[in-house]
Amino acid sequence: MIDQTPLLDQISVPADLRTLQPGQLRQVADELRAATIRAVSQTGGHLGAGLGVVELTTALHYVFNTPDDRLIWDVGHQCYPHKILTGRRDRINTLRQAGGLSGFTKRSESEYDPFGAAHSSTSISAGLGMAVARDLAGGNNHVIAVIGDGAMSAGMAYEAMNNAGAMNSRLTVILNDNDMSIAPPTGAMSAYLSRLLSSKSYLGLREIGKHIAERFPRQFERAVEKAEEFARGFVTGGTLFEEMGFYYVGPIDGHNMDHLLPVLKNVRDAKDAGPVLIHVVTQKGKGYEPAEASADKYHGVAKFDVVTGAQHKPKPNAPAYQNIFGEVLSKLAEKDDKIVAITAAMPSGTGVNLFEKAHPERTFDVGIAEQHAVTFAAGMATEGYRPFAAIYSTFLQRGYDQVVHDVAIQKLPVRFAIDRAGYVGADGSTHCGAFDLAYLCCLPGFVVMAPSDEAELAHMVATAAAIDDCPSAIRYPRGEGTGADLPEVPKVLEIGKGRILREGKTVAILSLGTRLQDALAAADDLAARGLSATVADARFAKPVDTDLIDRLARDHDLLITVEEGSVGGFATQVLDHMTKADLLQTVKLRTLYMPDRFLDQDKPERQVADAGLDAAGIVKTALDALGIESAPDETVSGKDRPARA
Repeated sequence: MIDQTPLLDQISVPADLRTLQPGQLRQVADELRAATIRAVSQTGGHLGAGLGVVELTTALHYVFNTPDDRLIWDVGHQCYPHKILTGRRDRINTLRQAGGLSGFTKRSESEYDPFGAAHSSTSISAGLGMAVARDLAGGNNHVIAVIGDGAMSAGMAYEAMNNAGAMNSRLTVILNDNDMSIAPPTGAMSAYLSRLLSSKSYLGLREIGKHIAERFPRQFERAVEKAEEFARGFVTGGTLFEEMGFYYVGPIDGHNMDHLLPVLKNVRDAKDAGPVLIHVVTQKGKGYEPAEASADKYHGVAKFDVVTGAQHKPKPNAPAYQNIFGEVLSKLAEKDDKIVAITAAMPSGTGVNLFEKAHPERTFDVGIAEQHAVTFAAGMATEGYRPFAAIYSTFLQRGYDQVVHDVAIQKLPVRFAIDRAGYVGADGSTHCGAFDLAYLCCLPGFVVMAPSDEAELAHMVATAAAIDDCPSAIRYPRGEGTGADLPEVPKVLEIGKGRILREGKTVAILSLGTRLQDALAAADDLAARGLSATVADARFAKPVDTDLIDRLARDHDLLITVEEGSVGGFATQVLDHMTKADLLQTVKLRTLYMPDRFLDQDKPERQVADAGLDAAGIVKTALDALGIESAPDETVSGKDRPARA
């Protein structure tokens, strides 16, 4: 790998890049790739996607006048080379760390990030909005959206393309084909045809042909158009995009500057081309052998050794929650041939890959299409199957309308396995699973569960499989479990019933999900201060265990609810019952949840602590509520205190 970066050292912003000669760009790209590898080796993050667009990133900033020309990266996980070229190289070693650079594009971070992204398939819609705004304002800058072939599987991308083709605003969409290989490049002939079809002479001749055809009957004009479409579709494979109103160019080699530069320049200089789609074929992980050899092309990596590619992953103390889900569901499916698993392009992240090994014919990866995944699951449920839709909390938001209309209203027993619920650390606010409790608990008839450990997750998977009259969801965090022993045979839990793990008299802590360990630790701390505490595991966010809430409110001075979710979730369900049952006159209530703001990236444990959801935060809440500033000198218990008025 390159150690010295003499050309890259001269580039602070893209304007510096544009002072170089075209023949120097190959070296810039090589140096940029080396700088990207070194940075991610120290921080971890998304590596393969960025390595695949190094040449494309260099060429785009060289040809277009960014930031006046708007460059939008779909998803944004491939933007590390872009960040290095746009004034952030001196901070690139802070990627995905507290106070550092985001792992995605972010408007507040740089003027070169015109649109923030971390979820897929938004770039064409945003780009069209910018292009139309430019037209209304009488501007003439370019708008370029770079979207991966995986992101093109989402319906939103096609909705945007359909609209863009009809509006005919000048918009450039670059399809970065790095996996699906929609149409393979055909070497020199492909590159020649792409240069020809994007050239001024061809586009000019095309316009002349249109004007001539307009003087003839409409049937002749349409025949000419059809002939051109057929001819160009025959040699390029772009008929689909042409039918949507885009002028298609490609496929071209995305790692060859001699191919990229002339095509980008031709498209830049075509004043009346309307929407154009350039099909660029790249290789994920390009230029770094360990990434090229990896099955996932080093999509997401921990810190690693640059020479060997070995990642510095700490040895897990316990299995990850998603793997527990996949293994338990696989075993249940051995006895129930109606169980099926559905994922939206995240099989390994959700544990569905483990289910697939055992039951490939009952596993469905629908691509980046959460809306479709939800309704697809609903359709299967109508036919008597037991679908488990495994989707990250933050991604399920994309299919919320379908959750409401296609599942909840029809009372269809779709089971949602919601991974990455709660804090996710380095991926920041865009991937934080903050809102699933709020947006599911408000839906009539939904059963919402949250396990406190791996054993509870196993029981809840079995419980969800047994629910056949309404939709249900299990939400659990990213990462490894607590080390709890897994049951040989998971049991079906009684719906809406929690459990008490420790009995006390002064403080009651009602925890939902994996904050239970902090609740138990807080109880130990309180006991050392002379305050006995009851600790209960709610298990269900909906329906809540009203009998348990009644008991905790009746027998304690203070009730604290704890959840790793936003305002409007579990605590709201508890408060609703307590209000209706007139329990707020009986006990003090404190509710702990995520702060009402979007949080930047940090270590999950720091995020939990900052929110006051760790043991120390729970203890502080208890002491503040009871008016105790420090540990009392003598034991304070329910029987020792004066009776409540």
